[in-house]
Amino acid sequence: MQGKIIKGIAGFYYVDTVGSGIYECKARGLFRKEKKKPLVGDDVTFSVTDETDREGSISALLERKNELPRPMCANIDQALILFAAKDPKISFLLLDRMLVNMEQNDIPIILCMNKADLGEKAEMERLREIYSGCGYRVLLTSTVTGEGIEELRGLLTDKTTVVTGPSGVGKSSLTNLMADAAAMEVGTISKKLARGKNTTRHAELIPLKMGGYLMDTPGFSAVDLLDIEKERLRFHFPEMLPYEGKCRYNGCVHLAEPECAVKKAVSDGEIDPVRYEDYSILYEELKEREKRRY
Repeated sequence: MQGKIIKGIAGFYYVDTVGSGIYECKARGLFRKEKKKPLVGDDVTFSVTDETDREGSISALLERKNELPRPMCANIDQALILFAAKDPKISFLLLDRMLVNMEQNDIPIILCMNKADLGEKAEMERLREIYSGCGYRVLLTSTVTGEGIEELRGLLTDKTTVVTGPSGVGKSSLTNLMADAAAMEVGTISKKLARGKNTTRHAELIPLKMGGYLMDTPGFSAVDLLDIEKERLRFHFPEMLPYEGKCRYNGCVHLAEPECAVKKAVSDGEIDPVRYEDYSILYEELKEREKRRY
């Protein structure tokens, strides 16, 4: 049989098969010999060892299209970054940090501004303008009024989507709207086997009603930047890319250098000053990290 690993705990892997439900599987010893570790998101083939208890043995990992390091997971189609229009107030620095981490992995990004029913219209439009101007798709959603929910549902259909964001932004409410009842089956299995504790440390795929999965990944909410050279940071701010090569100096990092096209774009209102300030903060953070290393 073929399926997708939606959760892995203590050497057990829960494999979702479309139409046939979820099987608890062990990985064959050959993976250890080949130094291959199954990841959440992996497409696999497996043989059923006990149909009554829905148990099986993974025999092969199918080819991965990508792999993410924190937490380790595979075959991600897109990222959904959630933040709130109000309560909690948006942290631009945290949002931009998350965006850089996703940009670094070349994952398409959807920005979702939830709790739109609570937000100030002018402020929400400003936020939408800032980030759509950087090339990101920005949605306004509300689980109270239903605003944007159908559009979001369409974007998630048949995709494996990493979802992340700070606490209190309504991630659970949105997930519950989208989740299939089969999502509860893994929790039941884990309880039966007493292996369900501290599962928030692990990546987990949640099956969706309309097809596809949401990946709940607490690790992506971490405030640390993934490993990146400070000189490469500018390439993960999409609005800066059109100015690359237009500065006076080759390799300009757009900070202290004179005759910098990016700094001029900020002063001319073509690049948002909040984004540029966050770029400067993150650059200094990476610079300090390099100093500590050496």
